[in-house]
Amino acid sequence: MQNLKALLLVMVLLGPLGIDLYLPTIPAIAQDLGSSVSLIQSTIALFIFVLGVGQLISGPLVDKFGRKPIAIAGIFIYIVGSVIATISTDSTLFIISRLLQASAVCCTSVVAFTCVRDCFNGNEAARVFGFLNGTLNIIPALAPLLGGLLAEYWGWRAPFGFLIFYSVFVLILITRFLPETKPENTAQSKQKLGKTYLEILCSKRFLTFALVNAGTMGMALTYVSFAPIVLMKDAKLSALIFSIVFGVNGFWIMFVSFYANRVIHRVGRPICLILGSGLMGLGCVSLLGGLLFIPAEMQNHWLIYMLPVASACAGLAFIMGPATSYALEPYSKTAGIASALVGFIQMAGGAVFGLTALASPVQPKLALAIVMLLGSLLALNAYRVSHKEALMEKQTTQE
Repeated sequence: MQNLKALLLVMVLLGPLGIDLYLPTIPAIAQDLGSSVSLIQSTIALFIFVLGVGQLISGPLVDKFGRKPIAIAGIFIYIVGSVIATISTDSTLFIISRLLQASAVCCTSVVAFTCVRDCFNGNEAARVFGFLNGTLNIIPALAPLLGGLLAEYWGWRAPFGFLIFYSVFVLILITRFLPETKPENTAQSKQKLGKTYLEILCSKRFLTFALVNAGTMGMALTYVSFAPIVLMKDAKLSALIFSIVFGVNGFWIMFVSFYANRVIHRVGRPICLILGSGLMGLGCVSLLGGLLFIPAEMQNHWLIYMLPVASACAGLAFIMGPATSYALEPYSKTAGIASALVGFIQMAGGAVFGLTALASPVQPKLALAIVMLLGSLLALNAYRVSHKEALMEKQTTQE
């Protein structure tokens, strides 16, 4: 099973690498392709949007054709998208390349989550989801630095060249070593597909846990979106110091995620949900306390922003694994569709929360505090439901 987790990890890294690796090169891409920076920057939002919606299509395909074939197809599409990005001569080609990469990640992400659902249950599933989410946070910490170094020596196309070689490497690994984990009788007919989606979406229990991930994603997107303004413009951090601070927080999330995996094994998923809710709530209170009680001349210190963020991100590490495992638990025969819906709600819901915070007239720290509060409340509600389930299971066992 350790080999399976490693294979899933190298596959899901395609997503964050596709988002974060080229961030430092956006101005250079715009200049070279004769485009605006805002248009090239908008490909990030486009990538996330396609990633969210596209999973609704890839989910049924994973259940119908199996995990491994869809993973291989997705990685192949990713390679094609990376090649097109590398040879792009105008913004239209570049946008097409990003659409292809996002479509590919729809496949690999759903396959990864579905394989976890196929092979693990309960606390062990939560630990694997936590492991994947925790390790993924190393990418936002290091990918921009790697992309910047590659671009410094070989130009903005070099990061996409790196993605070609990495995705070919992943394709070889997945083709040779990924087992087919699809249980029998999981394929859904076309007539039943819409009904299956509707039944899952109408499940109050499913929505309770899936929305938790939307809240945590919204917090993460809001933090990342506001970070350049708060840390570089207001706190006057240089680009290098900003990268270091940003990276340290990524390592912090990874560390807490690995610790949370141990806690899940000892105390169970409901306790992790309430711990995560409390840590995210602490982040909210800390941000508000800084705005209300810290002297004006100290308001712009970078720690006033990053310490509450560190608390909320620790909460995220405790929340996402248990919430995902609870959401997918009842759907062994429709794991692909359920995984797709979890991914869609996480991405689409997180984008709605994040974009609403960005568009709001309130100052960045207050907007982030509000999103943290929302994430905390969603996790608290999930704890209530999971605790009730745990009590019922205990009573059933005693009887």
